[in-house]
Amino acid sequence: MFKKQFAVLLAAAAFVTPFAAHASGEHHAGDAAVAQAFIKEIQADQDAYAAAKGTAFFKELSKGQTPRATVVTCSDSRVHTNMLDKTPEGDLFMVRNIGNQLATSKGSVQYGVNHLASSLLIFVGHSKCGAIAAAGGDYSTLEEPIKKELDTISIAKGGANIDGVKTNVNNQVAAAMKEWAEQVKAGQLLVVGAVYDFADDMKKGAGKLNIININGETDPAKLRNMPAPAAKADHGSAHH
Repeated sequence: MFKKQFAVLLAAAAFVTPFAAHASGEHHAGDAAVAQAFIKEIQADQDAYAAAKGTAFFKELSKGQTPRATVVTCSDSRVHTNMLDKTPEGDLFMVRNIGNQLATSKGSVQYGVNHLASSLLIFVGHSKCGAIAAAGGDYSTLEEPIKKELDTISIAKGGANIDGVKTNVNNQVAAAMKEWAEQVKAGQLLVVGAVYDFADDMKKGAGKLNIININGETDPAKLRNMPAPAAKADHGSAHH
């Protein structure tokens, strides 16, 4: 069901509007009436999804999961699974937090890699990231739990957003390489860093997922030849 080249799979940070509103001193409360209308829309869309997939699809899902990739990406509403994979069910173990970090969701990532045996761990940052904008500035007046999450993002203050995004992605890959050094060395795990650039800040095409790091390698010339081609496998086949 799922036959894609590696680059297609890797074809993703956080709450830009709240951070921007906080910086400008503006904040707009939600509207329960809007929420009530939206939950009806969600239910209708979900009913359509369930009907389109059919009973057999969900019966197969109920047997368990063998995700080939653990994806650590942002909570940003513009970053979603469908830009990575048309058939993500059972194939992508999704972990989301502000700043697509290992530190703030380590248990979830460990579960994907250590217990579900994902052979790919990918960190996906994105352009116009609110978490990076906040971490690169003064966030001292934000709520304590938010500050705690931003504290683990190590980037230069005052830099360009896209530069901070790339630095953060590379930092996450470096941390993962230490955590799973043995698996990477044994060829059991590939750790990848990427930037979902819907704003075309990297000038490689709007909406493109740009791979910037593979197992610690960041040289663009070398990345073009990595990883080595591997045998294709159908989604849902045996996975060790």
